[in-house]
Amino acid sequence: MSQFKLRGRVAARLGDNIDTDLIYPGRFLNITDREKTAEHLFELAYPELRARIRPGDFLVAGKNFGCGSSREQATAAVKYAGVGALIAASFARIFFRNSINLGLPVVVSPEAAGALAEGDEVEVDLIGGSVTRLETGEVFRAAPLDPRAAELLAAGGLVPFLKKKYAGRGWGA
Repeated sequence: MSQFKLRGRVAARLGDNIDTDLIYPGRFLNITDREKTAEHLFELAYPELRARIRPGDFLVAGKNFGCGSSREQATAAVKYAGVGALIAASFARIFFRNSINLGLPVVVSPEAAGALAEGDEVEVDLIGGSVTRLETGEVFRAAPLDPRAAELLAAGGLVPFLKKKYAGRGWGA
């Protein structure tokens, strides 16, 4: 499996307009350790969801996932909870960008978002722009990931990408 093809199980389906307060409640913004943000993922809206997520699972949502504030903690909570990718009909622009910057794959596919069910085994081709339901072989179109975004994901996010790019130049550690 290439780094741009991901396989996972749909852990949950979420609706439209899932905002950053639902993803990561504002009362926990004082937590600075990104890995600890996962402990509060969907704490108020879907508290049972964290226990269902296994490493590499996918979350599927409707339109406008990640709307609301620009808080990066919402993306960090999803990533550090072990989610392998998010598939949605659409994402709030800042959430989409935060996800790429943190190394969390995001897939825009209205078709897949409308069709996939909890428990489906799925393969996502980030570069080719497709989502395949493995049980049936059904293929859904997805927006292909921009090569620059794919490069950031492959590096693990923006910070690891820049550290590698500028290694040995005396800029940061």
